[in-house]
Amino acid sequence: MTENIVDADQYIIKDEPYYEPVDQEIALYESAYAVRMPMMIKGPTGCGKSRFVEYMAWKLGKPLITVACNEDMTASDLVGRFLLDKDGTKWQDGPLTTAARMGAICYLDEIVEARQDTTVVIHPLTDHRRSLPLDKKGELIQAHPDFQLVISYNPGYQSLMKDLKQSTKQRFGGMDFDYPNEKIEVSIVAKESGVDVATAEKLVQIAHRARNLKGHGLDEGISTRLLVYSGQLIAKGVSPLDACSMTMVTPLTDDPDMRDTLNAAVETFFG
Repeated sequence: MTENIVDADQYIIKDEPYYEPVDQEIALYESAYAVRMPMMIKGPTGCGKSRFVEYMAWKLGKPLITVACNEDMTASDLVGRFLLDKDGTKWQDGPLTTAARMGAICYLDEIVEARQDTTVVIHPLTDHRRSLPLDKKGELIQAHPDFQLVISYNPGYQSLMKDLKQSTKQRFGGMDFDYPNEKIEVSIVAKESGVDVATAEKLVQIAHRARNLKGHGLDEGISTRLLVYSGQLIAKGVSPLDACSMTMVTPLTDDPDMRDTLNAAVETFFG
């Protein structure tokens, strides 16, 4: 039986990710990491949760292993499994096990998408034990001193069927994220997309109008990510009306009336 050897250097973020602080989140996270507190980051889609985790991993100089959770993910996908190859049987660590061994930050993105019987495998890593039992292998891993678990999800999509158990929630410290205030969001859009500040201001104003429609025809408002996409197209010479339609209207809704409402907001600023 052979085992895989993972190079931790591939998970180190070499270049500083662009992140614009909104409040005291950087200092708060640093304090949480100092005591290796498991962290839960909650906020709407496209508001900067994943970028923040990347930035903190870079700032702390720690490897980052990211897992995009989904409903088909099994405990073995997280922990690992035995595989057969030409040399015989090989144990393949899952991302959670890899992170625990090397002392990485393990980021489980959109954790509520995973089945509850899958997420319970993280419990021993999120209390005083800081251990991970590999039942199939008969091994108990003690997490590296630098290991930290971070999870994120969008509270707007919570339901009785898609929510974390209290026994899971109460193992984490929590941080609420939201779209940044107008001044900061304009700065982000201009920096990330390459458009001028005046254009970025118009895009942000459109987003603010759309976000007021959340719960009144829209499941979710226009995210900062979509504003950046729109700005990138405009910076490449695409007309603002086409760019906004492509990135800020069509992805959000299929309802004709709601599309008309969003297009009218776009035409108010770019018509």
